[in-house]
Amino acid sequence: MRCPLIRDVDDIVGIDLGTTNSLIGVMDSGFPILIADAGGARLTPSVVHFPSDGSPFTGQTAARMRTLKPAQTVYSIKRFMGLRGGELREKDTDVSYEIDRRRGQPVRVVANGHPYAPEEISALILQKLKSDAERALGRPISRAVVTVPAYFNDAQRNATKRAGELAGLTVERIVNEPTAAALAYGLDKLKDRSKIAVFDLGGGTFDVSILELNNGVFEVLATNGNTRLGGDDIDRALLDSISDTEHRTPESLARLLDALIAAKHRLSTEETVSLDLPFFDGSKNLHFDLGREELEKIARPIIEQTRAHCLRSLADARLAPADLDEVILVGGATRMPLVRNIVGEIFGREPNLSQNPDETVAIGATIQAGILSGAVRDVVLLDVTPLSLGIETFGGLMNVIIPRNSTIPIKAGEMFTTAVNHQRSMSIKILQGEREMARDNWPLGQFEIEFEPAPKGVARVGVQLEIDANGILHVLARDTKTGGEKTVEITTAVDVSDEAVEAMISESLDHAFDDMSERVWTEAKLKAEEMLGAVEAAFTRVGESIDPTEKETILSAAAKLREALDTNDTRRLQAANAVLDDATQGLAAAVVEKAMQAAR
Repeated sequence: MRCPLIRDVDDIVGIDLGTTNSLIGVMDSGFPILIADAGGARLTPSVVHFPSDGSPFTGQTAARMRTLKPAQTVYSIKRFMGLRGGELREKDTDVSYEIDRRRGQPVRVVANGHPYAPEEISALILQKLKSDAERALGRPISRAVVTVPAYFNDAQRNATKRAGELAGLTVERIVNEPTAAALAYGLDKLKDRSKIAVFDLGGGTFDVSILELNNGVFEVLATNGNTRLGGDDIDRALLDSISDTEHRTPESLARLLDALIAAKHRLSTEETVSLDLPFFDGSKNLHFDLGREELEKIARPIIEQTRAHCLRSLADARLAPADLDEVILVGGATRMPLVRNIVGEIFGREPNLSQNPDETVAIGATIQAGILSGAVRDVVLLDVTPLSLGIETFGGLMNVIIPRNSTIPIKAGEMFTTAVNHQRSMSIKILQGEREMARDNWPLGQFEIEFEPAPKGVARVGVQLEIDANGILHVLARDTKTGGEKTVEITTAVDVSDEAVEAMISESLDHAFDDMSERVWTEAKLKAEEMLGAVEAAFTRVGESIDPTEKETILSAAAKLREALDTNDTRRLQAANAVLDDATQGLAAAVVEKAMQAAR
């Protein structure tokens, strides 16, 4: 007889919603307990089968249908969460079920002629986990912490949250998977000051995070990764290595892939395995041997893609491999000896193998759930944002408000003013990226705030960006004179691939010199245009009272500044700005004096 777990705090479960497998856990007597299903298995395959008649079913039973009814069995759905058709690569659609990938529209999975959003399918997986937890606990479950890859963007995080809501769960917190893994590892080491790299290679996603643990505070120093790189890519490469697959039926290909995955798992501990598939094509049998050396030759180019991400995360954290105290492995793909060897090469040390790589993230999610429910105390979890956030300012510049790798949750803001006389509104364009010019970054959203018309530079608008604990962005703009404000929650991400995220960071480094040169030129140009306009206005007001010699000096400096504006020579323009600025000191004083007289 199974006895339900008895708890005296409000239940919040921790969930690892994985590409290949998912897990659910709960804190009990101060320990994270992963909950098994009715069959005693803690790992639930993230697979949903849609029968021709009847309701869909999930987990182990659905996984068995993958070889029998591949077109009706959905797997690796996590790779499609929050994506639009234009973001998919060709290899992303290399699955046995139908994908509706219309450009500009959210990705849909088609089963038995019915389209499903990825979050609807993920909700079915979450419902299965929820049901298993309720059976074990003997009471309803309605609150959860759910993990996501660190490099999930805003749309992917919101899709995950929506999946939880569809499953009847309030998602109290979304936690990055590497952070959860470090939380699980550090539970009994909370007083140690240490720096840890978490290498998380799962079925469909890859993340690497550098964290510092200090007296119960887990702070993410840097994070990097690719949400479409994982063990699935190795599986497909293995399948592609088998000749004559193009003439196979979907059922036989699914059966072959299933056998190759099982062989891959065995090759983590064996040198050679034999594959026997009787009656593979009707009356024909299929038999061949697969060695670890052959597997590693196929897998190495895929696993090597993680190296650049690891080196980038170390650079962002301003650390060398020797500065790390531990390297933790997370995700089923890290069981491969080749992965462990490459990780050792990258970080210059043997990875820590003390944790079960399949369960570490779920344990961390459960601990975070315990923190929120009060079952775990004296632990603080601080994450980071992977890209800078800001707004476009006059001249097409990117004004960063929240820098990349800032600890979240975070709230930051700046004051802005108008650049045109009698301006009635200000357009707030929110940007994400690492380039100096607004056009080179990604627009996340745009809205306007209205205010009373006034001379340029008089109106004051405060803009505040806030990233909450789930990594979701909120934007507030307020007119400081009237108190009128507008708040926007950014719930959709820009239509770009994960490769473009990496390209953004890489391009910011490649074009750093040119970008900074253009920014300096633009700022000098704006200053020049502002000064020339101010000189004309000042002459209109007090020109008659200015000494002719001084006036001639100012006019000459202004003429040279206009010439410099046509040269695209930044140093010449800056020098001309300085000359005119110096020449107009007396003119500026005269304007101020006249204004004071008028005010008396």
